[in-house]
Amino acid sequence: MKGQRISLDELHEECGVLGIYGVEDASHRAFLGLEALQHRGQQACGLAVCGPDRRLRIRKGAGLVRDVFPEESLSTLPGDTCIGHVRYPTTAVGGRENIQPFSITSKAGTFAYAHNGNIVNADEIKASLEEHGHLFQSTSDSELFAHLIGMGANADGWVRSIIAAANQLDGAFSTVVLAGGILYACRDKYGFRPLSVGRLEGGYAVASETCALNAMGAEFLRDIEPGELVVIGPDGIQSYRHSQHPGRYMCAMEFIYFARPDSDIEGCNVHAFRKRTGRLLFEEHPVPADIVVGVPDSSLSAAMGYSEASGIPLERGLLKNIYVARTFIQPAQSLRDLGVRMKMSPIRSVVESKSLILIDDSIVRGTTSRQIVRLLRDAGAREVHMLIASPKYAWPCFYGIDTGTSDQLIGASHTEQEICEFIGADSLHYLSEQALLQASCRTTLCTACFSGHYPTALYGADE
Repeated sequence: MKGQRISLDELHEECGVLGIYGVEDASHRAFLGLEALQHRGQQACGLAVCGPDRRLRIRKGAGLVRDVFPEESLSTLPGDTCIGHVRYPTTAVGGRENIQPFSITSKAGTFAYAHNGNIVNADEIKASLEEHGHLFQSTSDSELFAHLIGMGANADGWVRSIIAAANQLDGAFSTVVLAGGILYACRDKYGFRPLSVGRLEGGYAVASETCALNAMGAEFLRDIEPGELVVIGPDGIQSYRHSQHPGRYMCAMEFIYFARPDSDIEGCNVHAFRKRTGRLLFEEHPVPADIVVGVPDSSLSAAMGYSEASGIPLERGLLKNIYVARTFIQPAQSLRDLGVRMKMSPIRSVVESKSLILIDDSIVRGTTSRQIVRLLRDAGAREVHMLIASPKYAWPCFYGIDTGTSDQLIGASHTEQEICEFIGADSLHYLSEQALLQASCRTTLCTACFSGHYPTALYGADE
């Protein structure tokens, strides 16, 4: 199969985007939104702001939002319209040139662009563009979309060029574009990544998660639909379709792990979803124990649901250091290993001599789970029963999540019993895929990382 050669040695990324239109001091509001999206990317961020003179001003850099944008810097970004991005790079290739938003100059003018997701036919498109003389400044597949938009841009507007670009791409993209003082927001036809729009004072805002809309003070209006392009300008919100056959393949890991519990994704509150997975986990795997302990933070809601359904007391047996980054999205295994002990501490008085049910959202590589179980045993836990509020993670993701290579996924080559022995638990149980869908109150999700059934072609990957 011709096209992008996706290797199982290749890593992917998880990011967050936002946009604001028609709001005074937009950069200050965007700062609040990017802070709310910080969990989606902690290594780089950026803003592109359209000033009163319609000139684009871009500031971006490596680091957390508060480091890249000290308060005094926001005054140097005047304007009422902007786009922003938080990034998690998953390869060692590239540096500042990969930090978004990107700025592209076309025959219709200069525009800025930011993207969350992963394009599976990126190599095929890039080769074609290079044959026609296009030069790329980054190693990110996100730049492809920007080049395609620039190719079709003309004085009549940007809608046609964005739609044409979207129709050439396969894979996951939730994107924001700032061109000519107008804000454009677009989702891929599969709906892999979330994107919502809200009303903000006299203008509008879009963001990867509704928690960012709340942080900016915006009133949620609706989700941008799969296959939809939303244009926000002087005439308000206008909607266009770039695909007449949209799917409903929201990434299951958005609900399970990535999104904040106060976010709503396509009408489903993340906390409520996770709590339901805990209840269903008890229905499928009732385990006798003294206490229920959730792994902070993304598993606390599921632990609450399991406790309520089982009647087993919920205890805070693990304490998290909030100033340490998430180990799942640390780019090097050595950093992940060290990070576990830095970020997690058992409360001995709670777990000592207890038989406990440990609820976690997923087991990806297995090393973090192993260290947590060891920490609890060192603190005196008598039994540790590991229950996972999702199915067994056994397949790589090609749509924008760093799940390592196939041989790094313990579920790809080990049985449930083998994983249990590796992490040192007394028992191990997973939520079924059927229960996962039941918790989401919908009939479809992208569960490729659990089932190996990918919604798109993989353009050269071994299927």
